[in-house]
Amino acid sequence: MADPRGFLKVTERETASRRPVEIRIKDWKEVYEARQSGVVKEQAGRCMDCGVPFCHQGCPLGNLIPEWNDLTWRGDLPGAIARLHKTNNFPEFTGRLCPAPCESACVLGINQPAVTIKEIEVSIVDEAFDEGLIEAHAPERLTGKTVAVVGSGPAGLAAAQQLTRAGHTVAVFERDDRIGGLLRYGIPDFKMEKHHIDRRIAQMEAEGTRFRPGVSIGADITWEDLRSRYDAVVVATGATKPRDLAIPGRDNKGVHFAMDYLTQANRVVAGEPVFDQIVATDKNVVILGGGDTGADCLGTATRQGAKSVTTLAIGKQPASERQANQPWPTFPNLFEVSSAHEEFGEREYLASTVEFVGENGILTGVKIAETEFVDGKRLPKAGTEKVIPADLVLLALGFTGPEADTLVDESAINVDNRGNIARGADWATNLADVFVAGDAGRGQSLIVWAIAEGRAAAAAVDAYLEGSSELPSPVRPTDQPISVN
Repeated sequence: MADPRGFLKVTERETASRRPVEIRIKDWKEVYEARQSGVVKEQAGRCMDCGVPFCHQGCPLGNLIPEWNDLTWRGDLPGAIARLHKTNNFPEFTGRLCPAPCESACVLGINQPAVTIKEIEVSIVDEAFDEGLIEAHAPERLTGKTVAVVGSGPAGLAAAQQLTRAGHTVAVFERDDRIGGLLRYGIPDFKMEKHHIDRRIAQMEAEGTRFRPGVSIGADITWEDLRSRYDAVVVATGATKPRDLAIPGRDNKGVHFAMDYLTQANRVVAGEPVFDQIVATDKNVVILGGGDTGADCLGTATRQGAKSVTTLAIGKQPASERQANQPWPTFPNLFEVSSAHEEFGEREYLASTVEFVGENGILTGVKIAETEFVDGKRLPKAGTEKVIPADLVLLALGFTGPEADTLVDESAINVDNRGNIARGADWATNLADVFVAGDAGRGQSLIVWAIAEGRAAAAAVDAYLEGSSELPSPVRPTDQPISVN
């Protein structure tokens, strides 16, 4: 517990300010101003003696939130970062990218604004890096066992770091030219600058983890060859198959998947040449999908100088406050204004996309209609059609599962009825030496779940190799976010 009366003395929730819109849209730097340590300490003091800290259950990692809030309030940075790292390998990632289900479960949030858990988390880790408190933790002994981790997103990195520290020799394979997965090429720099990845990779290399970028398993090395070279394999390739929209005009030039667009933009920001880049400059842009990926596309299009940006969502606009069917401590579906939304663009809800309109095979507009609900289905309402101009459409409709065809063909691994790689209670597949962590087995989910699954899968691999494990296992494959449905 921090200040016993902190939540009574400080009732206002205060987080870091966003840089002025007119300034930040001219660069790709993170949108937030520097965090003030005095404000962070004061906000940490709002963490109350709640008896049962539901924030623990709201967080899949089981972060010891009241403890590092207390240490922050007391000014004990070494203690705070040690307690934070006890459950979370990469708080600099979750503190920037996680939607913070812990805050939705905060007991103070019942009748006051919740504690700024996410803000305090990222403040601790950023200050700890600045103060040189984050060092490599090489294993005391080597087991002689080898593990291949396929995929270098948050799940793969978490599994690799845990297994390396347990004494195994770990190699991380990544098909892209740089390590980081979607953290590297799927998340724009205005949400997380890439030096945060680079300094964590440097720590992991100093601990002994080996990285193999530019290697595609199934193409450069077969899956069976990989299994023969390593004692265990962790599949952490993510759920990267984009959901398409098969409507008339889909083949018009100018309709692209969101991730293709974001990846190219991130490469250019990193200084890499991109041939025939998809750009929004001086174009009317339409984004299909109102989630985080859509917001990332919006912020990117704004910085590229789009003429207009319209985001279309097929469903209703979410409520601004909790509804009766989403009570505390569940994670509610609320209307949010992200940094990208306050910069530029329009949002339309109850908009069903009917057709991509084009001339001579080139996109000129999008025909939409009002969404109506018929027998529980969302359908376009006849007579409400209209065409909005569009030179570029970005499909940000989510993902349907992992790209597992090569793995299935080469190793006869099992997949579930959703196309995800099937795994048992011990994170293992039907192949005893192959384990699955993150979105590849769960389906599209949150970064905090990916890290939690990477840690849990690492414990299972360690037990498989050594007979038992002392590594923590925060979640099970069957665990789900807190829900009343």
